[in-house]
Amino acid sequence: MSPTRFPPHFAKTDHRQRSLNQMRSKQLGLEKYIYLNGLKGRDSDLFYDILLENMQEMIPILYTPTVGDACVNYSHIWRRPEGLYVSIEDKGRIRDVLASWPNFNDGRIAVVTDGSRILGLGDLGANGLPISLGKLDLYIAGAGIKPSSTVPICLDLGTNTQRYLDDPLYIGVRRPRPLGPEMDEFMDEFMEAMKEVFPTLLVQFEDFSTDNAFKYLERYRHQYRVFNDDIQGTGSVILSGFTNAARLSSAASGLPPSDQKILFFGAGSAGIGVAKQLLSFFTLSGMSPEEARSRIYTVDSKGLITANRKGLQEHKKFFARTDYDGPALTDLVDIINHVKPTALLGLSTIRNAFTEKVVKAMCALNPRPIMFPLSNPVALCELDYKDAIEWSSGQVIFASGSPYKPVSHDGVVYEPGQGNNMYIFPGIGLGSILSRTRHVSDAMVEQAAIALANSLTEEENAAELVYPRLARIRDISAQVAFAVIRQAQKEKLDDNAYLRTLPDSDLLGLIHDKMWQPPALQLRSFTRL
Repeated sequence: MSPTRFPPHFAKTDHRQRSLNQMRSKQLGLEKYIYLNGLKGRDSDLFYDILLENMQEMIPILYTPTVGDACVNYSHIWRRPEGLYVSIEDKGRIRDVLASWPNFNDGRIAVVTDGSRILGLGDLGANGLPISLGKLDLYIAGAGIKPSSTVPICLDLGTNTQRYLDDPLYIGVRRPRPLGPEMDEFMDEFMEAMKEVFPTLLVQFEDFSTDNAFKYLERYRHQYRVFNDDIQGTGSVILSGFTNAARLSSAASGLPPSDQKILFFGAGSAGIGVAKQLLSFFTLSGMSPEEARSRIYTVDSKGLITANRKGLQEHKKFFARTDYDGPALTDLVDIINHVKPTALLGLSTIRNAFTEKVVKAMCALNPRPIMFPLSNPVALCELDYKDAIEWSSGQVIFASGSPYKPVSHDGVVYEPGQGNNMYIFPGIGLGSILSRTRHVSDAMVEQAAIALANSLTEEENAAELVYPRLARIRDISAQVAFAVIRQAQKEKLDDNAYLRTLPDSDLLGLIHDKMWQPPALQLRSFTRL
Protein backbone atom coordinates (compact mmCIF):
# COMPACT_ATOMS: atom_id res chain seq x y z
CA MET A 1 0.00 0.00 0.00
CA SER A 2 1.29 3.47 -0.88
CA PRO A 3 2.11 5.73 2.07
CA THR A 4 -0.49 8.46 2.74
CA ARG A 5 1.48 10.68 5.16
CA PHE A 6 2.07 14.22 3.92
CA PRO A 7 5.71 15.31 3.49
CA PRO A 8 7.14 16.61 6.78
CA HIS A 9 7.30 20.22 5.59
CA PHE A 10 4.06 20.24 3.58
CA ALA A 11 2.12 23.47 3.95
CA LYS A 12 -1.45 23.96 2.76
CA THR A 13 -0.78 27.56 1.81
CA ASP A 14 2.12 26.48 -0.40
CA HIS A 15 -0.09 23.82 -1.96
CA ARG A 16 -2.59 26.51 -3.00
CA GLN A 17 0.10 28.22 -5.04
CA ARG A 18 1.41 24.87 -6.29
CA SER A 19 -2.04 23.92 -7.55
CA LEU A 20 -2.53 27.30 -9.19
CA ASN A 21 0.86 27.01 -10.89
CA GLN A 22 -0.01 23.53 -12.17
CA MET A 23 -3.27 24.82 -13.64
CA ARG A 24 -1.52 27.75 -15.29
CA SER A 25 1.10 25.46 -16.80
CA LYS A 26 -1.54 23.88 -19.04
CA GLN A 27 -1.60 25.33 -22.53
CA LEU A 28 -5.20 24.67 -23.59
CA GLY A 29 -8.38 25.74 -21.87
CA LEU A 30 -9.70 22.18 -21.96
CA GLU A 31 -6.53 20.93 -20.24
CA LYS A 32 -7.04 23.51 -17.51
CA TYR A 33 -10.67 22.42 -17.17
CA ILE A 34 -9.64 18.78 -16.76
CA TYR A 35 -7.03 19.73 -14.16
CA LEU A 36 -9.49 21.82 -12.12
CA ASN A 37 -12.10 19.08 -12.40
CA GLY A 38 -9.61 16.65 -10.89
CA LEU A 39 -8.64 19.09 -8.15
CA LYS A 40 -12.29 19.49 -7.17
CA GLY A 41 -12.58 15.72 -6.86
CA ARG A 42 -9.44 15.42 -4.73
CA ASP A 43 -9.86 18.46 -2.49
CA SER A 44 -13.03 20.47 -3.01
CA ASP A 45 -12.25 22.97 -0.24
CA LEU A 46 -8.93 23.81 -1.88
CA PHE A 47 -10.62 24.05 -5.28
CA TYR A 48 -13.20 26.57 -4.04
CA ASP A 49 -10.58 28.46 -2.04
CA ILE A 50 -8.56 28.97 -5.23
CA LEU A 51 -11.70 29.76 -7.25
CA LEU A 52 -12.88 32.52 -4.91
CA GLU A 53 -9.52 34.25 -5.00
CA ASN A 54 -9.02 33.89 -8.77
CA MET A 55 -12.53 34.18 -10.20
CA GLN A 56 -11.67 36.41 -13.15
CA GLU A 57 -9.15 33.83 -14.32
CA MET A 58 -11.05 30.64 -13.53
CA ILE A 59 -14.67 31.39 -14.43
CA PRO A 60 -13.94 31.41 -18.20
CA ILE A 61 -12.43 27.94 -17.70
CA LEU A 62 -15.20 26.47 -15.56
CA TYR A 63 -17.93 28.08 -17.62
CA THR A 64 -18.13 29.93 -20.91
CA PRO A 65 -16.19 29.70 -23.13
CA THR A 66 -14.20 26.58 -22.08
CA VAL A 67 -17.19 24.63 -20.77
CA GLY A 68 -18.36 24.36 -24.38
CA ASP A 69 -15.24 22.37 -25.25
CA ALA A 70 -15.72 20.27 -22.11
CA CYS A 71 -19.27 19.38 -23.16
CA VAL A 72 -18.37 18.54 -26.77
CA ASN A 73 -15.62 16.20 -25.51
CA TYR A 74 -17.16 15.03 -22.23
CA SER A 75 -17.55 11.36 -23.17
CA HIS A 76 -13.81 11.31 -23.93
CA ILE A 77 -12.55 13.31 -20.92
CA TRP A 78 -14.87 11.67 -18.35
CA ARG A 79 -12.91 10.71 -15.22
CA ARG A 80 -15.42 9.95 -12.47
CA PRO A 81 -19.10 10.30 -11.56
CA GLU A 82 -19.80 13.96 -10.84
CA GLY A 83 -23.52 14.53 -11.13
CA LEU A 84 -26.80 12.68 -11.37
CA TYR A 85 -27.99 11.22 -14.65
CA VAL A 86 -31.72 10.54 -14.96
CA SER A 87 -32.37 8.46 -18.07
CA ILE A 88 -35.45 8.04 -20.22
CA GLU A 89 -34.99 4.37 -19.33
CA ASP A 90 -35.64 5.29 -15.68
CA LYS A 91 -39.22 6.27 -16.47
CA GLY A 92 -41.48 4.77 -13.82
CA ARG A 93 -38.79 4.79 -11.11
CA ILE A 94 -37.36 8.30 -11.31
CA ARG A 95 -38.03 8.89 -7.62
CA ASP A 96 -35.74 6.01 -6.67
CA VAL A 97 -32.99 7.36 -8.93
CA LEU A 98 -33.20 10.81 -7.35
CA ALA A 99 -33.23 9.35 -3.84
CA SER A 100 -29.86 7.72 -4.58
CA TRP A 101 -28.21 11.15 -4.45
CA PRO A 102 -26.02 11.01 -1.32
CA ASN A 103 -26.94 14.44 0.08
CA PHE A 104 -30.59 14.54 -0.90
CA ASN A 105 -31.62 15.83 2.55
CA ASP A 106 -29.36 18.86 2.06
CA GLY A 107 -30.49 19.64 -1.50
CA ARG A 108 -31.36 23.31 -2.00
CA ILE A 109 -30.51 24.06 -5.65
CA ALA A 110 -30.42 21.87 -8.76
CA VAL A 111 -29.32 22.86 -12.24
CA VAL A 112 -31.07 20.56 -14.72
CA THR A 113 -30.24 20.25 -18.42
CA ASP A 114 -31.30 17.74 -21.05
CA GLY A 115 -28.31 18.63 -23.23
CA SER A 116 -30.51 19.48 -26.21
CA ARG A 117 -29.18 23.02 -26.86
CA ILE A 118 -25.86 23.51 -25.13
CA LEU A 119 -24.76 27.15 -25.54
CA GLY A 120 -24.69 27.60 -29.31
CA LEU A 121 -23.31 24.11 -29.89
CA GLY A 122 -26.56 22.21 -30.41
CA ASP A 123 -27.73 18.81 -29.18
CA LEU A 124 -24.90 17.25 -27.14
CA GLY A 125 -27.05 14.73 -25.29
CA ALA A 126 -25.53 13.29 -22.11
CA ASN A 127 -22.38 15.33 -22.74
CA GLY A 128 -24.25 18.33 -21.35
CA LEU A 129 -23.56 17.58 -17.67
CA PRO A 130 -20.63 20.07 -17.41
CA ILE A 131 -23.19 22.84 -17.95
CA SER A 132 -24.92 21.87 -14.70
CA LEU A 133 -21.60 21.41 -12.90
CA GLY A 134 -20.30 24.78 -14.09
CA LYS A 135 -23.44 26.70 -13.18
CA LEU A 136 -23.39 25.23 -9.68
CA ASP A 137 -19.73 26.18 -9.26
CA LEU A 138 -20.84 29.74 -10.07
CA TYR A 139 -23.61 29.48 -7.45
CA ILE A 140 -21.02 28.45 -4.90
CA ALA A 141 -18.47 31.08 -5.89
CA GLY A 142 -20.91 33.89 -6.64
CA ALA A 143 -23.47 33.52 -3.86
CA GLY A 144 -21.92 31.22 -1.29
CA ILE A 145 -24.32 28.34 -1.81
CA LYS A 146 -22.99 25.39 0.22
CA PRO A 147 -21.48 22.77 -2.15
CA SER A 148 -23.22 19.84 -0.44
CA SER A 149 -26.60 21.49 -1.10
CA THR A 150 -26.10 21.59 -4.89
CA VAL A 151 -27.46 18.89 -7.23
CA PRO A 152 -26.15 18.77 -10.82
CA ILE A 153 -28.55 16.80 -13.05
CA CYS A 154 -28.44 15.78 -16.69
CA LEU A 155 -31.58 14.25 -18.19
CA ASP A 156 -30.25 11.51 -20.47
CA LEU A 157 -33.03 11.42 -23.05
CA GLY A 158 -31.03 10.41 -26.10
CA THR A 159 -29.68 12.68 -28.81
CA ASN A 160 -30.47 13.52 -32.41
CA THR A 161 -26.78 14.15 -33.14
CA GLN A 162 -25.61 11.16 -35.14
CA ARG A 163 -21.90 11.50 -34.38
CA TYR A 164 -22.60 10.85 -30.70
CA LEU A 165 -24.85 7.89 -31.43
CA ASP A 166 -21.98 6.49 -33.52
CA ASP A 167 -19.28 7.28 -30.95
CA PRO A 168 -18.28 4.06 -29.13
CA LEU A 169 -17.31 6.10 -26.04
CA TYR A 170 -20.56 8.10 -25.84
CA ILE A 171 -21.84 7.83 -22.25
CA GLY A 172 -25.54 8.41 -22.92
CA VAL A 173 -28.48 6.29 -24.02
CA ARG A 174 -28.35 5.60 -27.77
CA ARG A 175 -31.72 6.61 -29.13
CA PRO A 176 -33.41 9.63 -30.72
CA ARG A 177 -34.96 12.17 -28.40
CA PRO A 178 -38.53 11.55 -27.20
CA LEU A 179 -41.31 13.66 -28.64
CA GLY A 180 -44.74 14.83 -27.52
CA PRO A 181 -46.48 12.70 -24.89
CA GLU A 182 -43.41 10.56 -24.11
CA MET A 183 -41.36 13.65 -23.26
CA ASP A 184 -44.21 15.28 -21.32
CA GLU A 185 -44.82 12.14 -19.25
CA PHE A 186 -41.13 11.90 -18.41
CA MET A 187 -40.92 15.56 -17.37
CA ASP A 188 -44.10 15.36 -15.30
CA GLU A 189 -42.78 12.33 -13.42
CA PHE A 190 -39.37 13.97 -12.99
CA MET A 191 -40.72 17.23 -11.56
CA GLU A 192 -43.10 15.49 -9.17
CA ALA A 193 -40.29 13.19 -8.01
CA MET A 194 -38.01 16.20 -7.51
CA LYS A 195 -40.59 17.79 -5.22
CA GLU A 196 -40.95 14.57 -3.21
CA VAL A 197 -37.24 13.85 -2.81
CA PHE A 198 -36.02 17.46 -2.50
CA PRO A 199 -38.97 19.35 -0.95
CA THR A 200 -37.02 22.57 -0.29
CA LEU A 201 -35.08 22.64 -3.55
CA LEU A 202 -35.10 25.27 -6.33
CA VAL A 203 -34.85 23.88 -9.88
CA GLN A 204 -33.01 25.86 -12.55
CA PHE A 205 -33.64 24.67 -16.11
CA GLU A 206 -30.64 25.13 -18.38
CA ASP A 207 -30.03 24.69 -22.12
CA PHE A 208 -33.25 22.97 -23.14
CA SER A 209 -34.23 23.28 -26.80
CA THR A 210 -36.12 26.48 -27.58
CA ASP A 211 -39.62 25.01 -27.77
CA ASN A 212 -39.18 22.88 -24.67
CA ALA A 213 -37.57 25.71 -22.73
CA PHE A 214 -40.70 27.85 -23.08
CA LYS A 215 -43.04 24.90 -22.77
CA TYR A 216 -41.74 23.48 -19.51
CA LEU A 217 -41.17 26.83 -17.86
CA GLU A 218 -44.81 27.68 -18.47
CA ARG A 219 -45.96 24.18 -17.53
CA TYR A 220 -44.26 24.11 -14.11
CA ARG A 221 -43.53 27.66 -12.96
CA HIS A 222 -46.73 28.02 -10.93
CA GLN A 223 -46.63 24.46 -9.61
CA TYR A 224 -43.02 24.12 -8.48
CA ARG A 225 -40.10 26.30 -7.38
CA VAL A 226 -38.47 26.58 -10.81
CA PHE A 227 -37.03 29.08 -13.26
CA ASN A 228 -35.26 28.96 -16.61
CA ASP A 229 -31.93 30.74 -16.70
CA ASP A 230 -31.77 30.95 -20.51
CA ILE A 231 -35.10 32.77 -20.62
CA GLN A 232 -35.41 34.59 -17.30
CA GLY A 233 -31.80 34.85 -16.15
CA THR A 234 -30.50 36.05 -19.50
CA GLY A 235 -33.41 38.43 -19.85
CA SER A 236 -32.80 39.86 -16.40
CA VAL A 237 -29.06 40.42 -16.80
CA ILE A 238 -29.53 42.05 -20.20
CA LEU A 239 -32.33 44.27 -18.86
CA SER A 240 -29.88 45.46 -16.23
CA GLY A 241 -27.05 46.15 -18.66
CA PHE A 242 -29.41 47.73 -21.17
CA THR A 243 -30.74 50.08 -18.50
CA ASN A 244 -27.25 51.43 -17.89
CA ALA A 245 -26.39 51.44 -21.61
CA ALA A 246 -29.56 53.40 -22.42
CA ARG A 247 -28.59 55.99 -19.85
CA LEU A 248 -25.22 56.50 -21.58
CA SER A 249 -26.80 56.46 -25.04
CA SER A 250 -29.46 59.00 -24.08
CA ALA A 251 -26.84 61.30 -22.56
CA ALA A 252 -25.08 61.37 -25.94
CA SER A 253 -28.19 61.76 -28.10
CA GLY A 254 -30.24 64.04 -25.87
CA LEU A 255 -33.27 61.79 -26.37
CA PRO A 256 -35.19 60.34 -23.43
CA PRO A 257 -34.49 56.67 -22.60
CA SER A 258 -38.06 55.78 -23.60
CA ASP A 259 -37.12 56.63 -27.22
CA GLN A 260 -34.92 53.55 -27.41
CA LYS A 261 -35.77 51.14 -30.22
CA ILE A 262 -34.33 47.62 -30.00
CA LEU A 263 -33.55 45.19 -32.81
CA PHE A 264 -32.98 41.55 -31.85
CA PHE A 265 -30.90 39.44 -34.22
CA GLY A 266 -31.86 35.90 -33.16
CA ALA A 267 -35.29 34.73 -32.05
CA GLY A 268 -34.74 31.49 -30.15
CA SER A 269 -35.55 30.92 -26.49
CA ALA A 270 -32.81 33.28 -25.31
CA GLY A 271 -33.65 36.00 -27.85
CA ILE A 272 -37.38 36.05 -27.20
CA GLY A 273 -36.80 35.62 -23.45
CA VAL A 274 -34.55 38.67 -23.38
CA ALA A 275 -36.95 40.65 -25.56
CA LYS A 276 -39.85 39.94 -23.20
CA GLN A 277 -37.76 40.95 -20.22
CA LEU A 278 -36.80 44.22 -21.92
CA LEU A 279 -40.46 45.14 -22.13
CA SER A 280 -39.97 46.09 -18.48
CA PHE A 281 -37.48 48.77 -19.51
CA PHE A 282 -40.31 50.59 -21.28
CA THR A 283 -43.22 49.78 -18.97
CA LEU A 284 -41.25 50.98 -15.94
CA SER A 285 -41.05 54.37 -17.67
CA GLY A 286 -44.84 54.50 -17.97
CA MET A 287 -45.51 52.91 -21.35
CA SER A 288 -48.39 50.51 -21.83
CA PRO A 289 -47.45 46.88 -22.67
CA GLU A 290 -48.62 47.47 -26.26
CA GLU A 291 -46.46 50.59 -26.63
CA ALA A 292 -43.50 48.74 -25.14
CA ARG A 293 -43.88 45.85 -27.55
CA SER A 294 -43.92 48.28 -30.49
CA ARG A 295 -40.36 49.37 -29.58
CA ILE A 296 -38.95 45.86 -30.16
CA TYR A 297 -38.19 44.21 -33.51
CA THR A 298 -36.98 40.62 -34.03
CA VAL A 299 -34.98 39.00 -36.82
CA ASP A 300 -34.36 35.30 -37.51
CA SER A 301 -32.66 33.40 -40.33
CA LYS A 302 -35.47 34.42 -42.71
CA GLY A 303 -35.25 38.12 -41.95
CA LEU A 304 -37.46 40.61 -40.14
CA ILE A 305 -40.22 38.67 -38.39
CA THR A 306 -43.64 39.79 -39.57
CA ALA A 307 -47.07 38.49 -38.62
CA ASN A 308 -47.97 37.60 -42.21
CA ARG A 309 -45.15 35.07 -42.55
CA LYS A 310 -46.46 31.55 -43.14
CA GLY A 311 -45.56 28.81 -40.66
CA LEU A 312 -44.32 31.21 -38.00
CA GLN A 313 -43.30 29.40 -34.79
CA GLU A 314 -45.52 30.09 -31.81
CA HIS A 315 -42.87 31.74 -29.63
CA LYS A 316 -41.99 34.21 -32.43
CA LYS A 317 -45.53 35.53 -32.86
CA PHE A 318 -45.43 37.79 -29.80
CA PHE A 319 -43.06 40.33 -31.41
CA ALA A 320 -44.03 39.73 -35.05
CA ARG A 321 -44.52 43.09 -36.77
CA THR A 322 -47.91 44.04 -38.14
CA ASP A 323 -46.75 47.42 -39.48
CA TYR A 324 -44.76 46.08 -42.45
CA ASP A 325 -46.20 44.20 -45.45
CA GLY A 326 -43.57 44.87 -48.10
CA PRO A 327 -41.12 42.36 -49.57
CA ALA A 328 -39.20 40.27 -47.04
CA LEU A 329 -36.30 42.16 -45.46
CA THR A 330 -33.43 39.67 -45.14
CA ASP A 331 -30.24 41.75 -45.19
CA LEU A 332 -29.29 43.05 -41.73
CA VAL A 333 -28.10 46.45 -42.99
CA ASP A 334 -31.38 46.91 -44.90
CA ILE A 335 -33.31 45.97 -41.76
CA ILE A 336 -31.30 48.46 -39.67
CA ASN A 337 -31.99 51.24 -42.18
CA HIS A 338 -35.71 50.38 -42.12
CA VAL A 339 -36.09 50.03 -38.34
CA LYS A 340 -33.57 52.74 -37.32
CA PRO A 341 -32.80 51.07 -33.98
CA THR A 342 -30.80 52.62 -31.17
CA ALA A 343 -29.74 49.15 -30.00
CA LEU A 344 -28.78 45.92 -31.76
CA LEU A 345 -28.72 42.74 -29.67
CA GLY A 346 -27.34 39.46 -31.02
CA LEU A 347 -28.51 36.04 -29.82
CA SER A 348 -28.09 34.20 -33.11
CA THR A 349 -24.94 32.09 -32.56
CA ILE A 350 -23.72 33.34 -35.99
CA ARG A 351 -20.04 34.23 -35.82
CA ASN A 352 -19.19 37.75 -37.06
CA ALA A 353 -22.80 38.45 -38.10
CA PHE A 354 -22.27 42.10 -37.11
CA THR A 355 -19.96 43.15 -39.94
CA GLU A 356 -18.20 46.46 -40.36
CA LYS A 357 -21.13 47.62 -42.55
CA VAL A 358 -23.55 46.72 -39.75
CA VAL A 359 -21.53 48.62 -37.13
CA LYS A 360 -21.18 51.67 -39.36
CA ALA A 361 -24.93 51.59 -40.15
CA MET A 362 -25.66 51.71 -36.41
CA CYS A 363 -23.15 54.54 -35.91
CA ALA A 364 -24.72 56.54 -38.74
CA LEU A 365 -28.03 56.48 -36.87
CA ASN A 366 -26.77 57.02 -33.31
CA PRO A 367 -23.97 59.02 -31.67
CA ARG A 368 -23.51 56.10 -29.24
CA PRO A 369 -25.16 52.93 -30.54
CA ILE A 370 -25.82 50.05 -28.15
CA MET A 371 -24.46 46.77 -29.51
CA PHE A 372 -24.72 43.62 -27.41
CA PRO A 373 -23.41 40.51 -29.26
CA LEU A 374 -24.50 37.96 -26.68
CA SER A 375 -24.02 34.55 -28.28
CA ASN A 376 -21.73 32.08 -26.49
CA PRO A 377 -19.03 30.89 -26.74
CA VAL A 378 -16.64 33.41 -28.33
CA ALA A 379 -16.46 31.24 -31.45
CA LEU A 380 -20.15 32.01 -32.04
CA CYS A 381 -20.17 35.68 -31.00
CA GLU A 382 -21.64 38.14 -33.51
CA LEU A 383 -18.95 40.81 -32.99
CA ASP A 384 -15.50 40.88 -31.40
CA TYR A 385 -14.79 43.77 -29.07
CA LYS A 386 -11.67 44.94 -30.91
CA ASP A 387 -13.62 45.21 -34.16
CA ALA A 388 -16.49 47.01 -32.44
CA ILE A 389 -14.17 49.67 -31.05
CA GLU A 390 -12.15 50.14 -34.23
CA TRP A 391 -15.11 50.23 -36.61
CA SER A 392 -17.02 52.69 -34.41
CA SER A 393 -14.01 54.77 -33.30
CA GLY A 394 -14.98 53.99 -29.72
CA GLN A 395 -18.60 55.13 -30.11
CA VAL A 396 -20.23 51.78 -29.41
CA ILE A 397 -21.66 50.84 -26.01
CA PHE A 398 -20.74 47.18 -25.86
CA ALA A 399 -21.59 44.09 -23.83
CA SER A 400 -21.01 40.50 -24.91
CA GLY A 401 -22.01 37.11 -23.61
CA SER A 402 -18.43 35.85 -23.36
CA PRO A 403 -15.46 37.64 -21.79
CA TYR A 404 -13.25 40.00 -23.79
CA LYS A 405 -10.14 41.90 -22.72
CA PRO A 406 -9.89 45.71 -22.71
CA VAL A 407 -8.92 47.32 -26.01
CA SER A 408 -6.69 50.35 -26.62
CA HIS A 409 -7.68 52.64 -29.50
CA ASP A 410 -6.27 56.09 -30.30
CA GLY A 411 -4.67 56.27 -26.87
CA VAL A 412 -7.85 55.38 -24.98
CA VAL A 413 -8.39 52.08 -23.15
CA TYR A 414 -11.95 50.76 -23.49
CA GLU A 415 -13.29 48.20 -21.02
CA PRO A 416 -15.95 45.78 -22.33
CA GLY A 417 -19.09 44.77 -20.53
CA GLN A 418 -20.07 41.13 -20.23
CA GLY A 419 -23.74 40.21 -19.92
CA ASN A 420 -22.82 37.26 -17.72
CA ASN A 421 -25.77 35.46 -16.15
CA MET A 422 -23.54 34.96 -13.13
CA TYR A 423 -24.50 38.49 -12.12
CA ILE A 424 -28.12 37.38 -11.71
CA PHE A 425 -28.89 33.70 -11.18
CA PRO A 426 -26.78 33.16 -8.01
CA GLY A 427 -28.60 36.03 -6.31
CA ILE A 428 -32.00 34.82 -7.51
CA GLY A 429 -31.18 31.36 -6.19
CA LEU A 430 -29.86 32.60 -2.85
CA GLY A 431 -32.81 34.93 -2.32
CA SER A 432 -35.29 32.19 -3.23
CA ILE A 433 -33.63 29.70 -0.90
CA LEU A 434 -33.40 32.06 2.08
CA SER A 435 -36.98 33.34 1.72
CA ARG A 436 -38.27 29.82 0.93
CA THR A 437 -40.26 31.25 -1.92
CA ARG A 438 -42.91 28.96 -3.36
CA HIS A 439 -42.49 30.26 -6.90
CA VAL A 440 -40.13 32.54 -8.81
CA SER A 441 -42.28 35.36 -10.16
CA ASP A 442 -41.65 37.71 -13.07
CA ALA A 443 -41.51 40.61 -10.63
CA MET A 444 -38.77 38.88 -8.62
CA VAL A 445 -36.68 38.51 -11.78
CA GLU A 446 -37.38 42.14 -12.71
CA GLN A 447 -36.31 43.39 -9.27
CA ALA A 448 -33.12 41.34 -9.57
CA ALA A 449 -32.30 43.23 -12.77
CA ILE A 450 -32.96 46.60 -11.15
CA ALA A 451 -30.75 45.68 -8.19
CA LEU A 452 -27.92 44.72 -10.53
CA ALA A 453 -28.28 47.93 -12.55
CA ASN A 454 -28.04 49.95 -9.33
CA SER A 455 -25.06 48.02 -7.96
CA LEU A 456 -22.33 49.93 -9.82
CA THR A 457 -19.91 51.91 -7.69
CA GLU A 458 -19.17 55.59 -8.32
CA GLU A 459 -15.89 54.60 -9.97
CA GLU A 460 -17.61 52.08 -12.25
CA ASN A 461 -20.20 54.66 -13.28
CA ALA A 462 -17.44 57.20 -13.95
CA ALA A 463 -15.74 54.63 -16.21
CA GLU A 464 -19.04 54.34 -18.13
CA LEU A 465 -19.38 50.63 -17.43
CA VAL A 466 -22.72 48.92 -18.00
CA TYR A 467 -21.99 46.07 -15.56
CA PRO A 468 -20.07 46.05 -12.28
CA ARG A 469 -16.72 44.30 -12.11
CA LEU A 470 -17.03 40.60 -11.45
CA ALA A 471 -14.51 40.74 -8.60
CA ARG A 472 -17.35 42.12 -6.42
CA ILE A 473 -19.71 39.27 -7.27
CA ARG A 474 -20.64 38.32 -3.70
CA ASP A 475 -21.61 41.86 -2.78
CA ILE A 476 -23.60 42.04 -6.03
CA SER A 477 -25.30 38.71 -5.35
CA ALA A 478 -26.23 39.89 -1.87
CA GLN A 479 -27.93 42.98 -3.31
CA VAL A 480 -29.77 40.85 -5.89
CA ALA A 481 -30.85 38.33 -3.22
CA PHE A 482 -32.07 41.20 -1.04
CA ALA A 483 -34.27 42.53 -3.85
CA VAL A 484 -35.61 39.04 -4.60
CA ILE A 485 -36.49 38.43 -0.95
CA ARG A 486 -38.29 41.75 -0.54
CA GLN A 487 -40.28 41.20 -3.75
CA ALA A 488 -41.22 37.65 -2.67
CA GLN A 489 -42.49 39.13 0.58
CA LYS A 490 -44.42 41.81 -1.28
CA GLU A 491 -46.16 39.13 -3.35
CA LYS A 492 -46.65 36.89 -0.29
CA LEU A 493 -44.72 34.07 -1.97
CA ASP A 494 -42.26 33.57 0.92
CA ASP A 495 -42.48 31.00 3.70
CA ASN A 496 -39.69 32.41 5.90
CA ALA A 497 -41.62 34.80 8.12
CA TYR A 498 -38.55 35.67 10.18
CA LEU A 499 -36.96 37.61 7.33
CA ARG A 500 -40.00 39.89 7.26
CA THR A 501 -39.10 41.13 10.76
CA LEU A 502 -35.62 42.31 9.78
CA PRO A 503 -34.84 45.90 8.82
CA ASP A 504 -33.03 46.28 5.51
CA SER A 505 -29.52 46.58 6.95
CA ASP A 506 -29.98 43.47 9.11
CA LEU A 507 -31.39 41.47 6.22
CA LEU A 508 -28.46 42.40 4.01
CA GLY A 509 -26.08 41.41 6.80
CA LEU A 510 -27.83 38.09 7.24
CA ILE A 511 -27.53 37.37 3.51
CA HIS A 512 -23.78 37.93 3.69
CA ASP A 513 -23.48 35.80 6.82
CA LYS A 514 -25.30 32.89 5.15
CA MET A 515 -22.74 32.71 2.33
CA TRP A 516 -20.56 29.61 2.60
CA GLN A 517 -16.79 30.02 2.66
CA PRO A 518 -14.10 27.37 2.19
CA PRO A 519 -12.42 26.60 5.54
CA ALA A 520 -9.12 28.11 4.41
CA LEU A 521 -10.81 31.41 3.60
CA GLN A 522 -12.60 31.38 6.94
CA LEU A 523 -9.27 30.98 8.70
CA ARG A 524 -7.84 33.92 6.78
CA SER A 525 -10.90 35.97 7.84
CA PHE A 526 -12.00 36.73 4.28
CA THR A 527 -15.63 36.85 5.29
CA ARG A 528 -16.86 38.94 2.36
CA LEU A 529 -15.51 39.19 -1.15
